Amino acid sequence: MDILSQDIMYLTGVGPNRKEILSKELGVSTYRDLLEYYPYKYVDRTKIYLIPELVPDMPFVQIKGHILSFEEFEMGRRKKRVVAHFTDGHGICDLVWFNGTQYVYKNYIIGKEYVVFGKPGIFGGRFQFTHPDIDDASELQLNDMGMQPFYSTTEKMKKSGLTSRTIEKLTKTLIGKITTPLKETLPDFIIQRLHLISRDEAMRKIHYPKSIEDTQRAKVRLKFEELFYVQLNILRYASDHRRKFRGYDFKSVGAQFNWFYSHNLPFELTGAQKRVMKEIRADMGSGRQMNRLLQGDVGSGKTLVALMSMLIAIDNGYQACLMAPTEILAEQHLQTLKDFLKGMNINIELLTGIVKGKKRKEVLDGLINGSTNIVVGTHAIIEDKVQFNNLGLAVIDEQHRFGVAQRAKLWSKSSNPPHVLVMTATPIPRTLAMTIYGDLDVSVIDELPPGRKAIQTIHKYDNQTTSLYNGIRQQINMGRQVYIVFPLIKESEKMDLKNLEAGYEGLKEVFPEFHMSKIHGKMKDKEKEAEMRQFVEGQTQILVATTVIEVGVNVPNASVMVILDAQRFGLSQLHQLRGRVGRGAEQSYCILVTSHKLTNETRRRIDIMCETNDGFEIAEADLKLRGPGDLEGTQQSGIAFDLKIADIARDGQIVQMARNEAQKIIDDDPTCTKIEYNLLWNRLKELRKANIDWAAIS
Repeated sequence: MDILSQDIMYLTGVGPNRKEILSKELGVSTYRDLLEYYPYKYVDRTKIYLIPELVPDMPFVQIKGHILSFEEFEMGRRKKRVVAHFTDGHGICDLVWFNGTQYVYKNYIIGKEYVVFGKPGIFGGRFQFTHPDIDDASELQLNDMGMQPFYSTTEKMKKSGLTSRTIEKLTKTLIGKITTPLKETLPDFIIQRLHLISRDEAMRKIHYPKSIEDTQRAKVRLKFEELFYVQLNILRYASDHRRKFRGYDFKSVGAQFNWFYSHNLPFELTGAQKRVMKEIRADMGSGRQMNRLLQGDVGSGKTLVALMSMLIAIDNGYQACLMAPTEILAEQHLQTLKDFLKGMNINIELLTGIVKGKKRKEVLDGLINGSTNIVVGTHAIIEDKVQFNNLGLAVIDEQHRFGVAQRAKLWSKSSNPPHVLVMTATPIPRTLAMTIYGDLDVSVIDELPPGRKAIQTIHKYDNQTTSLYNGIRQQINMGRQVYIVFPLIKESEKMDLKNLEAGYEGLKEVFPEFHMSKIHGKMKDKEKEAEMRQFVEGQTQILVATTVIEVGVNVPNASVMVILDAQRFGLSQLHQLRGRVGRGAEQSYCILVTSHKLTNETRRRIDIMCETNDGFEIAEADLKLRGPGDLEGTQQSGIAFDLKIADIARDGQIVQMARNEAQKIIDDDPTCTKIEYNLLWNRLKELRKANIDWAAIS
């Protein structure tokens, strides 16, 4: 048995109780898990400071000296503060404890030499260290200490005495046990080409570095490895897919497309739209199946590009479908497409849960006999009962509702898999798109059509409600509509719903003259649809909602988006919500309401929103501020996003490097059978077994 598969319980210092806490809190149940639980920061323990050298706001430092005397201060009933006056011969500072006084007296002796480690603060004009780490100076060799690792721990762990220091000691014990070098997981040619250190060296240096350089080299090696296998998995899947499936070859651009282009185009295409159309045409005429992700902010004209792509399919004698995540959105798409196609002889139908009985049968028959050219619907389209005569292009709106498995269902609808165009208004930075949608090529529409007014974003504090309400009233009296969004965050769902209900009642009192709708995720789909419909049709002026409104629905008349407790939303979410207004020609506003108490990070978030409307800038910033964890649907895209050390936001260069290396291997060995790459294919198998369900995509 491999030593790393050993149960963590048997490591000296763990035992059954600690095992339970480690496995529950950190997911650490084997030696391997502990080895792969990496430190989040390091502190340089090679330097000793003199007390006169201390300055406020210093990070953790070390001083060396002895205790002169102890003093006690009463802190209320049965509570004491113990202060040790400490000197290094150059100055005096205090060491302070608020609990565990018995421990202090028992373990620390006046006059003995200690090394004290902690964060210096100032109290009463003197430097003090609260609850510092204290080591016997005679036992501590400074050069041994090197860079001290710090590990993340939870409250529960701290209560049971499992601190960062404890994990450090356990890891030390474990590394001492591993006497033979760890098995290499990357081939020599990659290690040499990229000047990486070995896996064994990286693992030892990541936990016990002697210098900053050690930590950096270890990190680069381990991050590269993690990202490389993610990329290799995606590219292997994409290459398999391309080999298995030929795509339809749409050579000609024919009568329907040309007619539409010359007669029905509502405005000149933007440069970005033309560029993307070119990419799509090249894909559809290459004989390979297209799998393309089309990113573009709300209102950038993705639907128009999708329609022109559908016309190419129709000109080549094929059908097209457009799938949307909700019924209301499908109906809106249908309307938009019908408006675009006015006067053209193209048969376009709707297929959602609402279409029943005779009408449904007509639509299904039209798809089978080929008389329907385009069908717009929800995921009802991928039900087994729905058969096409010859589906040539599938457009999917808002990808994160459709995983790879659903895309695969579409492929089975025709003898060859149709071309797939996936649209999203959620801008995803390139490094992330490469990782989440690695099986898709990415196109971006990064300019808005002319004549659109930029949305103005204003930050207000929650004590400025009078001016806020007056502004809302003014807009409604001009004939506009308003969204008011309450946060609904899973952790505090019950409270949030109460706040929404109370907020809704409060707003009714503030605006008795207006009609209001209300939507939240706990309502039945039917109820949501009905409330939304009232707002879309203009029967209600104010829509009070949680974030369920972020995807897609178009209300050109809505010109104000008020987001309450905006500090609780991520940037991308705020941007997504803001995109719900500004659909018409009028000036639109997004108002972010927060409390006065904001962390620096939150303030930065709010400032970014007020400064820019560019979705990609926002996505980059969001990724840097929050990391990729909030992206919906990453799990279902078949990539285990269980990255232990790499950070897609910050390690863009390493992502690119990993991608290039993985691509070279796939190009050289598309069928994954060459002996010289055996190490890689076997390692990939191991990871696929151990990780989240990677098999979902293959």
